[in-house]
Amino acid sequence: MPSIEIDLKPVTHITADAIGQPGKRVFYIQGWQNERTVTIIVEKIQLQSLAVGLEQFLAEVQEKFPDLPEASGEYVEEKMRIHPPVDPVFRAGEFGLGYDAENDLLVLLTREMLVEGQDPQEAGVVRFWCTRAQLRAMTRWGMVIVERGRPICPQCGEPMEPEGHFCPKKNGHKH
Repeated sequence: MPSIEIDLKPVTHITADAIGQPGKRVFYIQGWQNERTVTIIVEKIQLQSLAVGLEQFLAEVQEKFPDLPEASGEYVEEKMRIHPPVDPVFRAGEFGLGYDAENDLLVLLTREMLVEGQDPQEAGVVRFWCTRAQLRAMTRWGMVIVERGRPICPQCGEPMEPEGHFCPKKNGHKH
């Protein structure tokens, strides 16, 4: 049995955000259900992968249910910021997506990252039940947050630090 099992059905709001300086940021997904707040730590690459996977999943849902209205991805930046307290229940290990056609809700299933020797049955689970528009807005905002990180070196494609960058394509010279 999972150590933590939380269902926010449905969420009042869901967002992704990062706290810290570029290069040292911690990324989060946070969902609210009225007064209840649930926060999960995620990796930047997980947020990027979730955005790509969600768009593919929404296309499949739209194909299967062509009469559904298009899910807007619009958001108001001020409302997408993470809210205190930032007290994560766990670090995400994997995500899953599902669709409840009867209620027109997507579920974002987050499963806790396992530590060595931990029984997979004990991994925590949080299910965020969202409208298609809520989840699309969250992932679009998440991509904005990701892109606000360190600039990418045009030579080697690696992130550049504010104090300089050891670029293998420039023979190690900082620029």
